[in-house]
Amino acid sequence: MIEAVFFDVGGTVLDETREFADWADWLGVPRHTFSAVFGAVIARGQDWQEAFRTFRPDFDLATEVARRVAAGRPESFGADDLYPDARPCLAALREQGLLVGLAGNQPAHAEASLRALDLPVDVIGTSHGWGVAKPAPAFFARVVHAAGGDPSSILYVGDRPDNDAHAAMAAGMRACLIRRGPWGHILDLPDVAQRCLFRIGSLDELPALVAEHNAGCRSAALPSRS
Repeated sequence: MIEAVFFDVGGTVLDETREFADWADWLGVPRHTFSAVFGAVIARGQDWQEAFRTFRPDFDLATEVARRVAAGRPESFGADDLYPDARPCLAALREQGLLVGLAGNQPAHAEASLRALDLPVDVIGTSHGWGVAKPAPAFFARVVHAAGGDPSSILYVGDRPDNDAHAAMAAGMRACLIRRGPWGHILDLPDVAQRCLFRIGSLDELPALVAEHNAGCRSAALPSRS
């Protein structure tokens, strides 16, 4: 049975469209151009920061984040940046008695920003706070620890087949791929997708799928009457 559901943050519960637009503005690049280059970088399987280096070869993320803070234009997100289906999905899973958590690659400011959203979750973990980032096995070991120690009872939900689904399954978890955001639409790894427990287009689908799965597990565990 699934006893805990953990979610990636960016591209899964958090719509990063505005943040990508802010970065395009910061670099002085038309937003459409930046989006096209970003998509091409993902399609080539490159690190996402290569999109920034296309326009500024000496780009260093930590340096630019500090410059944005100094200029009064820091990275940020709020309730308006949540996908509309995120909060209802988290709440519905919690109502099923499941442990619900967020665990994603996020910068220093993100954990406080996520807590300020008052989402219906039991655990919030970030790569900055944990000191390790996906797809490292140590990141998913932290997820397992936060969920109580049994990876087979955890469902990890994310938009990336590489950093999310593949890495979670390698750690012994079940995986759910959601097809949205740049990686969800561009990065296609059929062998990974086929091994996922669920593949969805919206978080609205997930609570019913989890409930059905767990009901089937309960039914299979009942002793035979024959």
